[in-house]
Amino acid sequence: MLTFPLAMASSGMIPGMITCVLSGSVAAFGLYLLSLCAAKTKGRHASFHAVSQLTFPSAAVFFDAAIAAKCFGVSISYLIIIKGLMPKVVASLYHDLAPETLGAPEWTQNGNIWITLFTSVLVPLCFLRHLHSLRHTSYVALFSVAYLVAIVITCYFWPLEDMPERGEVRLVHFTPNFVSSFPVQVFAFTCAQNLFPIYNELKTNSQPRMNTVIGGSIGAATLTYEVIAIFGYLTFGSKVGPNIIAMYPSTSLFIAIGQLAIVILVLFSYPLQVHPCRNCLDKIFHSGHVAEAPKADSETEDEDEGEPNEDEHGHGPHAEMSKFKYTALTSAIIIGGFTIAYLVDDLQIVLAFVGATGSTTISFILPGLFYWKLTRNDPSVSRRMNYGAFALMVYGICVFVFCLGFNIYQVVHGKGPAH
Repeated sequence: MLTFPLAMASSGMIPGMITCVLSGSVAAFGLYLLSLCAAKTKGRHASFHAVSQLTFPSAAVFFDAAIAAKCFGVSISYLIIIKGLMPKVVASLYHDLAPETLGAPEWTQNGNIWITLFTSVLVPLCFLRHLHSLRHTSYVALFSVAYLVAIVITCYFWPLEDMPERGEVRLVHFTPNFVSSFPVQVFAFTCAQNLFPIYNELKTNSQPRMNTVIGGSIGAATLTYEVIAIFGYLTFGSKVGPNIIAMYPSTSLFIAIGQLAIVILVLFSYPLQVHPCRNCLDKIFHSGHVAEAPKADSETEDEDEGEPNEDEHGHGPHAEMSKFKYTALTSAIIIGGFTIAYLVDDLQIVLAFVGATGSTTISFILPGLFYWKLTRNDPSVSRRMNYGAFALMVYGICVFVFCLGFNIYQVVHGKGPAH
């Protein structure tokens, strides 16, 4: 989201707008295919693992590993964002609110202290068993996004003092940076890991309702990204940086609040990564439940509907995690992620590879592969839909190979991977 203006600057305004809509549309199609696959599992037991049992049972553990790695990597990136941003927020607040002779305390400029404090706040949120328990914190995160949108719009029409000079603005202008910035738009719409829990928890999870959820979420995200990209690009032009919020003067309280809003955004997004990561690890380390998963298909739909919360995480009625297992997996994810974020300041290389592989796999490759496998011999399914699913899978493989290869090339030549 913060890098969308730079992505637009790499191609010009019109191509930037088109690629954003294209990326959102492809992501929405992948989510739509996953929702159709979820319906094949019957009842409230849908998950990547459950669908893989109907398609490629022997490869289920690899699918779960890809999802777990992606979610774990993203959760670490959230902690690193907090680590790098909070000292700047505090420094800005002291600059605007405190006397000139009073500087920010030294401990507030230590990012490790901040991730320690924030992780202690995140622990109880990560142990919640239901995504709907996070609905109130999600409202806070949405407010944070809205505030960022307000910043880019306000600062375009009413520029702040000490704003950087604007660079050139072009409608169409492809640069070599377009190759590295395109994946930013592709990965910005990655949310497939949360579709199955939402499907399981919705009171009415009919296909029309799922279509509304998918269309509403992707549509809102696309609109938000477009606004931030357009106004951010118009404000700074070709001189825009990779982090739009960092381009504005740090001496403004208005901007400091916006930076704090971003911290709040990633803070409450963290549990949404721990949730699916924990579920996948449960399947990886407890493969003995694999044979039981298909039993959900033999149950009557009425029986499943009568037990909507039996296993809202998609583990199936016979694979409910024990309290000890739940606590152990959650603790391992939190402690492992915290340790890495505490010791490392820059996970650019690791996260670039995780994004190029894990995000592409769960957003494009698996949705297309699963639906194609489930419907290729079903005469009641449109051949066009089946071919579309296959095309999505091929597209995902191409993006996977291209982004992974480009990141390797960048690392070998000492330029760092693209984000």
